[in-house]
Amino acid sequence: MRIYIFLLLGLSLLCSSCRKEELIFVSDSSVVSIPVQLEAYQGFYLLNEGNMGMNRATIDWFDYETGIYTRDIFSERNPTLPKELGDVGNDLKIYGKKAYATINASNFVEVFDVETGKHLKQIHVPNCRYLAFDQGKVYVSSFSGKIEINPNAEIGFVAEIDTLSLAVTRKVNVGYQPEEMVTYRNKLYVANSGGYREPNYDTTVSVIDLTTFTELKKIEVAPNLHRMQVDANGDVYVSARGNYKEILPSLYVIDSKVDEVKQKLAIPVSNMTIDEDVLYYYTSSYQTDTGNSTISYGLLNTNTKQIIRTSISTDGTEEQLLMPYGITVNPETKEIFLTDAQDYIGNGYIYCLSAKGVLKWKVMAGNVPAHFAFIKKNNLKSAIEMRRDNKSKGK
Repeated sequence: MRIYIFLLLGLSLLCSSCRKEELIFVSDSSVVSIPVQLEAYQGFYLLNEGNMGMNRATIDWFDYETGIYTRDIFSERNPTLPKELGDVGNDLKIYGKKAYATINASNFVEVFDVETGKHLKQIHVPNCRYLAFDQGKVYVSSFSGKIEINPNAEIGFVAEIDTLSLAVTRKVNVGYQPEEMVTYRNKLYVANSGGYREPNYDTTVSVIDLTTFTELKKIEVAPNLHRMQVDANGDVYVSARGNYKEILPSLYVIDSKVDEVKQKLAIPVSNMTIDEDVLYYYTSSYQTDTGNSTISYGLLNTNTKQIIRTSISTDGTEEQLLMPYGITVNPETKEIFLTDAQDYIGNGYIYCLSAKGVLKWKVMAGNVPAHFAFIKKNNLKSAIEMRRDNKSKGK
C-alpha cells in the first residue's frame, strides 16, 4: 500500500471563538474513509467560494475508490494557470463531460473537463451567480451590473451557453439580482432577489420559456428570493430571505402547472437540497432590528409538506458546526453532506453523515466550502487510473 506523507505548510490559531484545530494552511490530501466501490458515482468536486476580495476560490475533490480527499485539485491539474481560481466561486455543476463554475466577482464561468480536471475555457458573464441546465444548454443568472448596494441597480438577466461551442447564444432579462434557478418541462424558473436595491427588494420569480427564451410571466412571491429546488411532482420551492426586519424568511411552493404560489411554509431556509421525496434544509438567519440570530435544521416530506424532524443529524453532529453553508445528498448512498464556513476567514470543514444522520467522517476543506458536484463513473477515470497515466507520462 502506498504511504502518503502529508506536509503541513503552516498553522495558525484563529480567534478564541473558533475551534483550536482550525488551520490556515493545509496539506494536499487526507485519507478520510475506507475505499468503497459505488455503482454509479466516483466521488465529487467541491467548490470553495473564498472570501470576497481575497481571490481564494478553489476546487477540491473526493474519490470513493481511494477514500482520499484532495484539496485544490484544480491548481494541481492546471499548473500554467494562476493558482487562485478567482474571486468568489458562487456555483458548481456538472453537465455531461464538462464542469461549470461561476466565479462571481471575477465575472466569468470556468469550464473544465470532468475526467481530467483540465481547464477548457473561461466564458465572460458579468456578476454571474448560479447555473441550471436543459437540452444541451447552460443557463447562468447574472446581476448584470457591478457589485454594490444601489437603489438604481440595473435589471438582471439569464445567459444561455451552448455546451458544444461554449459561447453565449441568447440572453433574456428577468428581475433584479436573479439568484438560483431550476428547469422543469421546458421552463426555467428564476428567483429574483433585488438584493442590491434594499429596502426595495424584488419579490418575483421569472418564468422563462426555453424554446423562445422569453419571459412568460412573473410570479409574485415575497421579498428577497434566493434558493430554488423542484421535486418529482413539479412543485417548485423558493426561499425568501425577507427584509431582515418585520418580514421574516419563509419557504414558498409554486405549482408549475399554473405557475402560481400554492403554499407558504413558515420555515426559514438558507440552503436546501432535495433527494427523492425529502427536502433537507438549514437556516442561519439574522434580524437587524432585534440583533437575534438563529441556526436550525430540518427534513421536509415533499409529498405532504410536513416536517419529518427538526434536525439533519441524529447524533448531534450539527451542533459542532459554527456556520453551516453547503448541503447536498449523494443520490446513490444517501449520505448527507454539510459544510461549515466557520468564520469565513480560515479554512472550513466538510461533514459526511450516513443516510440515518450519523457522522461518518469530517475533513478540512478550503476557504468557505460550499458547492458539491457528484461525479458519475462514466465521466471520470478512477484516481488509480489517473495516477497510472501520470506515471506513464513521467509526471
